[in-house]
Amino acid sequence: MTSTTTSQQELYRFLEDRFACAQACTECARACALRASLMDPGEVDGQEGVRRHAIMCAEVCDATCRVLSEQNCQDEAGIRIQLEWCRTVCVECAHACDGHSGAEEAAAVCRACASACTDFIGILR
Repeated sequence: MTSTTTSQQELYRFLEDRFACAQACTECARACALRASLMDPGEVDGQEGVRRHAIMCAEVCDATCRVLSEQNCQDEAGIRIQLEWCRTVCVECAHACDGHSGAEEAAAVCRACASACTDFIGILR
């Protein structure tokens, strides 16, 4: 009976971490999409780079959220690859936002999402 309880606890933690990661991805996608929409596409001085990173981050986070919310059984390796891709893009976006006025919130949300991805990858191993 203990192994069943442990298995159920592990399953609950897996689902909670999966939900937390998907929620962080959603928040990051929203923040990045908002950041990109507020920027003038013709801006110079590195702002266009921030905009491109924000758009890409929003798209990757959205895709990751969809992967995590699918009901069917997925292979763990595929989930891990998606999470690692998301984590990498979020970190890159956060770095791109650093030092740009008004981008602090997007950078923080990107870092939180990267951290959620890292935490979730940790329980997949």
